[in-house]
Amino acid sequence: MAGSLYRMGAAVKKKASKRGTVKVLSSVPLCQGRVFTVRRDQVIEPSGLEATREIVVHGGSVVVLPVLPGNRIVLIRQFRYAAGQYLWELVAGHKEREEDPEVGARRELLEETGYRAQHMRKLLEFFPSPGLLSERMDLFLATSLTKGPARPEDDEKISQRILPLREALRWIRSGKIRDAKSVAGILFYAAFLKKTNR
Repeated sequence: MAGSLYRMGAAVKKKASKRGTVKVLSSVPLCQGRVFTVRRDQVIEPSGLEATREIVVHGGSVVVLPVLPGNRIVLIRQFRYAAGQYLWELVAGHKEREEDPEVGARRELLEETGYRAQHMRKLLEFFPSPGLLSERMDLFLATSLTKGPARPEDDEKISQRILPLREALRWIRSGKIRDAKSVAGILFYAAFLKKTNR
């Protein structure tokens, strides 16, 4: 994704944006991880502002909102080391390089819950933390679900629970669901789509 937009070593690089062109004067990788890179860029933004931006370059993620008949939502719970706690979340995972987002969404749904979806529909895409992170999340609605065994990765210890939509909304209101992608996905569904899955 964003990593492919910049080529190290060129004196001045340009990135098109909806409001103009960003000129990248220099780009220095600070850390290379398995899933992301941390980079410091010296840039001239479309407004003409010259700035130093330190960003986390991430190839993107998929998020899945699995909905059973009666507007019942499948949530998972796992320990998130960065947050220091267990979190209730929607299914999600990073997108493999050059992978079609729907393919990734179906894979993550099967791995984390054991469900297969007959229907998968992209609802929206969003940037979870655009001030420092290039990651874009593609959120899918999964319906007509068939249950099978989950296939979590070796470093995943996941439990799951099925909640009526109204209960999921109560969990958001009370702070029991605190994960941003899950809050966004559930609220989007409740506001715009719930009547279509009764």
